[in-house]
Amino acid sequence: MHKHNLDGTAHLEIDGNRILGSGSVPGFYLETDTSGDGIIVRVRVEAGYRFEKPVHLCFGMLPEEGIQKIDMAVDVEEGAAVSFLAHCSFPNAVDVQHLMDARLNVGPNARYSYFERHVHAENGGINVVPKSVIRLAEGARFKTEFELLKGRVGILDMDYSATAEARSQLDMLARIYAREDDRVKIREAAELNGEGATGVLVSHLAVRGDASAEIYSDLSANAPGCRGHVDCKEIVQDRGKARAIPIVSVNHPLAHVTHEAAIGSVDSKQLQTLMARGLDEEDATDLIIQGLLS
Repeated sequence: MHKHNLDGTAHLEIDGNRILGSGSVPGFYLETDTSGDGIIVRVRVEAGYRFEKPVHLCFGMLPEEGIQKIDMAVDVEEGAAVSFLAHCSFPNAVDVQHLMDARLNVGPNARYSYFERHVHAENGGINVVPKSVIRLAEGARFKTEFELLKGRVGILDMDYSATAEARSQLDMLARIYAREDDRVKIREAAELNGEGATGVLVSHLAVRGDASAEIYSDLSANAPGCRGHVDCKEIVQDRGKARAIPIVSVNHPLAHVTHEAAIGSVDSKQLQTLMARGLDEEDATDLIIQGLLS
């Protein structure tokens, strides 16, 4: 087993469809190609290499208009461990598309985590379409967090699907704050196919103004000892609309899956308390929502 601290040389920065910088280190191999209509990214984490510090990724676009298209494949080999910290910034977007197509293979007893934070402009002029196909081998662990709390969402159409083999662990979390006429659609599906596999799908959203959100969470347990949970929570204010569709399937008598879905408004007692302390209703509502999503 090899343990390494990434010293800042393993990184990737992309502006639009231009690569501003990239770097690899022993055990972490990064290849990029800009010859097509977007950017191709290939990552391989060598078997047995375990990195204690995260790899930093920066995806964004400064112009008001354009398309960013990224095709990304990550292969974490047996016994390796790596984490990613990704910042996606679109501060001036008026008509921007961010298209991400990812394929992730996490090998036997390997570890993978990915934290993605989006910061958008305030006019909602962006269309974010992330798609991921995830495969977990025996004993693998996978965790991903998607956060979009700063700026307008615009349009978000997220589609994640995963398969998990024996004794693997899957954990997917999304936190999103939609305003005005933002549109959010999340589809996440996971199949627990191996004995003792576990999976958790969590989505926490807030919608205000005329925003809308739809969450489709599909979790199936297909082998003995599989355990899973689906958690969908949505806060609705103003004329916002929210829809949660949890689908759970158990296809073995020794498997177990639970689900929880809740849609409601901001707690009126909390709102009154904050307003009594000097905040107006708008700021008090925003503070409560930010706290619930943090």
